[in-house]
Amino acid sequence: MPDTKPDLTFDERGVCNACQNFEKRASVDWPNRRKALQGLFDHFKSATKSKWNCIVPVSGGKDSTYQVLKVLEFGMKPLCVVATTCSLTEIGRRNIQNIRKLGVDLLEFSPDPLVRKRLNRIGLFEIGDISWPEHVGIFTIPVQIAVEFSIPLLIWGENSQNEYGGPEHAIGSTRLDRQWLEEFGGLLGLRVSDLVESFGFSEADLAPYIYPPSDEVERIGVTGIFLGSFLPWDGLSNMLVSQAHGLETFGRAIEGTMLDYENLDNFQAGVHEYFKFLKFGFGRATDHACLHIRRGRISRSEGLEIVRKRDGRFPWSYMERPLVEILKEIDVSLDDFVEVCDRFTNRDLFTSDSSGNLKRDSRGNLMKVNYDNL
Repeated sequence: MPDTKPDLTFDERGVCNACQNFEKRASVDWPNRRKALQGLFDHFKSATKSKWNCIVPVSGGKDSTYQVLKVLEFGMKPLCVVATTCSLTEIGRRNIQNIRKLGVDLLEFSPDPLVRKRLNRIGLFEIGDISWPEHVGIFTIPVQIAVEFSIPLLIWGENSQNEYGGPEHAIGSTRLDRQWLEEFGGLLGLRVSDLVESFGFSEADLAPYIYPPSDEVERIGVTGIFLGSFLPWDGLSNMLVSQAHGLETFGRAIEGTMLDYENLDNFQAGVHEYFKFLKFGFGRATDHACLHIRRGRISRSEGLEIVRKRDGRFPWSYMERPLVEILKEIDVSLDDFVEVCDRFTNRDLFTSDSSGNLKRDSRGNLMKVNYDNL
């Protein structure tokens, strides 16, 4: 991992806090954590008056499928809530249907597509994130449903600040609340109030992206927990378990990654990850390689070779859908896309010619100044 990742810190050995967090898992009393989770579930089973005693936010992917399986294993009656992605893939739709087959009630909320389209464009041009509405909605919509149906317990997956590295105060958190959302939920400094004041939206337009008022959250006693804080968490293991219960994967490594089972549900994911590479010099392939290096599945040198080949490629397509079609959905031309890419590129991380222009290969790929992150 490079030190350009926000909130990543390193110890005197040069080891990042994501690796430090993983090292500490060996000393965790997981059987005791499991008992604590069972106690928590037992409490909400008896205290919740709704037909459902918890909400599981789901996308249909490997982790949310695993979450549903574990919640059912503990004897809970979940309401699964889908906040539909911006540009749902065919495999994403099939995996959502697969979750239904596990034996659960599922509620799918699809925000106004015309508002969503405008938000995608604004996110891309203003903050370099085409997926702003998706990443906000996946946190706000399930909480809104929790308040509406009086279901206080929400079961999230991993604490990303622990898994990928983050500030000390968030690394050990077992709960997801409004503060966590505002700091790590993908807002990137763009608030709903900004959209009302500067872009002509009404609050009604943006209702799905607004976290419920604090008094309502407190009245229901909304509690969001990270399942990964109570059970050992591993994406590959989650995938294998989920695959055994019907999860469908892509069958070959997806563009910009080294895996065939991540980011399956949204055609815009490739654009989102590309901007991460432009801003910070690393992409999803780096994230995945690091997860496998920590677990001893590949060496660091193998990870570097994978990253050099897979990370940060210009997103000409995603899961075989051409970039021009993905951009057409939000009325953006390829030329405008390249212009906004250049505007958000951290030029300290990439090579330039004598005139200061970014160097690109024949496929439009930028070249990093330093590939080994040392």
